[in-house]
Amino acid sequence: MKRFAWLKLGLALVAVAGFMSAMTPQKAAAQGIFSSFFGGGGGWQSGRREIGFSSKYGRGTIIVSFADRRLYYVHKKGSALSYPIGVPSGRASWAGTLRVSRKKVNPGWTPTARMRRENPALPGHVKGGDPKNPLGVRALYLGSTLYRIHGTDAPWTVGQNVTSGCIRLYNNDVIDLYNRAPVGTKVIVTNRRIAS
Repeated sequence: MKRFAWLKLGLALVAVAGFMSAMTPQKAAAQGIFSSFFGGGGGWQSGRREIGFSSKYGRGTIIVSFADRRLYYVHKKGSALSYPIGVPSGRASWAGTLRVSRKKVNPGWTPTARMRRENPALPGHVKGGDPKNPLGVRALYLGSTLYRIHGTDAPWTVGQNVTSGCIRLYNNDVIDLYNRAPVGTKVIVTNRRIAS
């Protein structure tokens, strides 16, 4: 009986290897693009860490560095919490100073017209709380723009250039930030490196 079990395991491994070899880079890229919008949940790890930070920024300020792929929350003089982020890809990059204008638990997501043109398969709307919601479990809205600091349903995209302008965090990290940063928090977004 044991030999039969080993034979089944061996055949299963051969089948998996065959499937993996059939995955072309183009197919993998196409799946990655679609799954960056619909990962199906997760995003519960955390990359948050405390670091020494420039004292020129006031307590409670958020600094986002697309170059570092990090969001920094200054929580005391000379110290910040550093969170890994997913950043805008290519032409979606931007810079400026805004304020958190509102906050939402389990935000709904509606793709922009540009997103729908680029990917007609996207739904018209995803309800808040849906495990496939690209905004994850929290959102901090920035000024009167369409930009947000939000969670994710696709945790493997944190640290990547994948967004349409938003700042994407792991769900545990966005919950932590959401609880620290009130409406009115100053948010400085730059394309420069901040970390030394």
